[in-house]
Formats: sequence, C-alpha cells, structure tokens
Amino acid sequence: MPSDAKEIIKDPMYLEFLGLKREAAYYERDLESAIITHLQDFLLELGNGFSFIARQKRIHIDGDEFFTDLVFYNRILQCFVIIEIKTDKLTHQDIGQLQMYVNYSDRVEKLPRENPTIGILLCANKNDGVVKFTLPENEKNIVASQYKLYLPTEQQLLEAVNIELQNFEQGKDSE
Repeated sequence: MPSDAKEIIKDPMYLEFLGLKREAAYYERDLESAIITHLQDFLLELGNGFSFIARQKRIHIDGDEFFTDLVFYNRILQCFVIIEIKTDKLTHQDIGQLQMYVNYSDRVEKLPRENPTIGILLCANKNDGVVKFTLPENEKNIVASQYKLYLPTEQQLLEAVNIELQNFEQGKDSE
C-alpha cells in the first residue's frame, strides 16, 4: 500500500475530456460542474479505487459553515479523499483551507479502522516552494496537483523529451 498520497495522485491531471475551451476563463464552480458531468472519466483520471461521495459537502464548525468542493473515498487506501479546486495560482491560504477540511474529516468522520484523509488541491498553477513551506515537512496526505485542460501538443511533448534527454546526458557526464 502506498505510504504517500503523492504515489497515487497524478500531477498534472489532464482534463481534456471535460471539453472546456482553451481560451475561456473558468470559475471554480464551472470546473466542478464539468467534473461532475464527466464523473466517470474524472474517476479514471484520478486512478484506481475511487468512488464519489459528495459535492459541496457542508461542514459546521462552531456556528461557521464551510463547503468542501468534492469528496471521494478510495477503497484501496481505505480513506476519504477531499478535492479542493482552484482556478487561479495556488496560495498558502488554499493549503490552510484544505488542511482544515482534512483535519475535520479525520477527527469527525473517519472511522478508527480507516486511514487518514488525503487532501488534493487541484489548481491551475502551483508553486512547489509555497506548498513545501506551508505544510509540515513530514506531511504526506496533502497534495497539490496541477490540472491541464488539454494534453500537450506533439511539439510540446518533443520539447519535454529533449529536455529530459539533456538532463539525463548531463547527469551521466557528471558521474
């Protein structure tokens, strides 16, 4: 069984099946609605063992109300998976919001036999440094995953392969 959520969560996720236009600006609610409409395809993109639990799940904390975007359960990992959608660049506040939802799930909803909740911040753009310094060093259950609305073009794939080949060759030369 994976010990780290990063081992099972794709980064980036390609959401081309949603059929969203490349030029359009999307609000989180639009992206969430498109995911729900294409739920089977999204579950396949997420990986094995996922089942849908809730959309806009309401959480009450001492009189305040919060809503998690999407909640899934992974039967292989035996844990809840909370997905928060951000159509802008990821911020440390977004990570804090997701951390609160994960903590709530673990302390209120998780059964003793289940594993800790995994939180995924699905964002249009991320800064790995912000993620690294916002979360504790040993945090393995909160993951930021960038989404792409389209698969890369042939040219983009060739460029990526060439960069990887150059990095490989440089690493080989330094040995």
